[in-house]
Amino acid sequence: MSVTSDDSKHQPHAKRWLALTILMLPVLLVTVDNTVLSFALPKIAEALHPSASQQLWIIDAYSLVLAGLLISMGSLGDRKGHRKLLLIGSLGFTAASFITAYSSNATQLIAGRAFMGGFGAMLMPSTLALIRSIFVDREERRLAVAIWATTLTVGSAIGPLIGGILLEFFKWSSIFLLAVPVLIPILILGPVLLPESEPDAPGPMDFISILQSVIALGALVYCIKHLASDGPDTLVLAGLGIAIIIGRQFVRRQMSLPIPLMDLTLFRNKAFSGAVTINLMSLAFLIGFVFSSTQYLQIVLSMSPLNASLALIPGQIMAIAISILIVPVAQRVSISILIPTLLSFTAAAFLLVASLDSSLIVLIVAFALLNIGVGAITTVSNDVILSATPPNRAGAASAISETGYEVGVVLGTTVLGGVVTAYYRGTLQLPDFLTPLQIRLGSETLAGAYSVSTTVAEDQANQVMHSAVRAFEGGITSMAWVAFILALLAILIARHTLTPQTTSP
Repeated sequence: MSVTSDDSKHQPHAKRWLALTILMLPVLLVTVDNTVLSFALPKIAEALHPSASQQLWIIDAYSLVLAGLLISMGSLGDRKGHRKLLLIGSLGFTAASFITAYSSNATQLIAGRAFMGGFGAMLMPSTLALIRSIFVDREERRLAVAIWATTLTVGSAIGPLIGGILLEFFKWSSIFLLAVPVLIPILILGPVLLPESEPDAPGPMDFISILQSVIALGALVYCIKHLASDGPDTLVLAGLGIAIIIGRQFVRRQMSLPIPLMDLTLFRNKAFSGAVTINLMSLAFLIGFVFSSTQYLQIVLSMSPLNASLALIPGQIMAIAISILIVPVAQRVSISILIPTLLSFTAAAFLLVASLDSSLIVLIVAFALLNIGVGAITTVSNDVILSATPPNRAGAASAISETGYEVGVVLGTTVLGGVVTAYYRGTLQLPDFLTPLQIRLGSETLAGAYSVSTTVAEDQANQVMHSAVRAFEGGITSMAWVAFILALLAILIARHTLTPQTTSP
C-alpha cells in the first residue's frame, strides 16, 4: 500500500504520533465492545427476555460478522483507500450503535449488533494499514504496531470496567452510545491527520470468496450454539455439513486464485500458523471467562454492575501492565519458552476455578492469572506473526491475525459459553409448583430463572434460585475443565510450532 503524497512520509514527529492516537480510538472501541456487552446481559435479559440461544447471538453476531468481513474489507481498502474506508466505517459504526441502543426486542438487538460488526470490519484493517503508511521508519513502525497490539489487550481488559460504570448509573442501552463520543474525533481529525492511500490492489473484489467465508463460519457457529441450547438434532448435522462443504470450497478457491482473498499459503510457516492459533485460543479463553463470570457476579452474588466490574480490576491492571512489560522480556527469552509459560498462567486460572468453588476470591485471582497470560500473548503473538511473514505479505498476515482475533471472540462464547449453557439446561431441575411457562423461561438462562424468582413467594423464589445457581455453578466448573484441557493443548501447539528457527525474520 502506497500513499498519495510524499508528504505523509515527512510528517512532523508530533503529527505522526497524534495520528496514531486518533487511530487507536476505533481499535479501542472495537475491542471494548467484545467484552463490555457481557456485563449488560443480566439487564438485557430482564428487559428483552432473550432465549439462551439469543443471548449467545447477542454477543456473537457482532464478532461473527466482523470476523467474516475483515479480510474482504482489508481488500476493499487496498482498492478504494484505507482512510476513506476508516471514515465510512466510523460514521456507520456510530449510526448503527445509536440505532441498536433503542432496540425493543432481542431480534432487533441481534440485527443491530450484526450491522455494527459490518462497519467494525472497516475499522480494524484500516488502522494497521495506515500505521504502515504513516511510520516509514522501521523502529518507529515496530513501536507503533506494539502500541496497536497493546490497545487490543487494553480494550478487552477495560471493557468490564466501562460496562460496570455505565450500567451502574444508566440503562443497558448506554453501552452502545459509547461509540458516539469515541468516534466523533476520527470524523473530525481523520481527514487532517491521516494520509490517504492509493488504490493498488489489482482485480475486482471476489464476492464468491466473501460469501463462502461468511456462510462457512456462520454455519459452524450456528450448529455449536444449537447443540448447546437444544442438543444434537438434524439442524446440528446440517449446519456442520454446510460448514465443512463450503469451507472446503473456500480453501480450494483460495489456493487456485492468482490473487486470493485470504493468502492461505502463509499457514505453511509453522510459526505463523502456531501464533495465529495461540492468539485465537487466548481470546476464546478470555471471552468465555468474562461471559460466565459477569453473570455469576451480578446474579448469584447479587453484586451491582459497578461492584462486579471493580472486582475484576486486578485482572485488568495485570493485562495492561504485562502487555507493556513483556516487550523487553520477549527480546531476551525464546518464544518457544515464553509463550508456553504464559499459557501456563491461563491453564492455572481455569484449574483454580475447576478445582475450587466459584467464589468471589477465586474469580478475582483466576481473572488476574488469565490476564497475565492473554495480555502478554496478544502482544507477543502479533510480533511473531509479522516476523514469520515476508515484508511484501505483511498486509495479508495482519488481516489473518485480526480475523483470528475475532474468531477467538466468537468461539469464546460459542464453545465455552455453550458448555455452561448445555450443562445448565441439562441438569437444572426446577420445582413442580412453577407453571410450564415459568419452567421454560427459567430453563433457558440463569437470568431467566432470576426473572421467574421475582414473580413467586420468597420461599419459592429461594428454591428456584438454589436449583438454578447449582446448575450454573456446575456449568462454570465444566467450562473450566474444558478450558484447562484446551490450554494444555495450546501449550503443546506452542512448543511444536514456535521454535527459534521458524520465527527468524
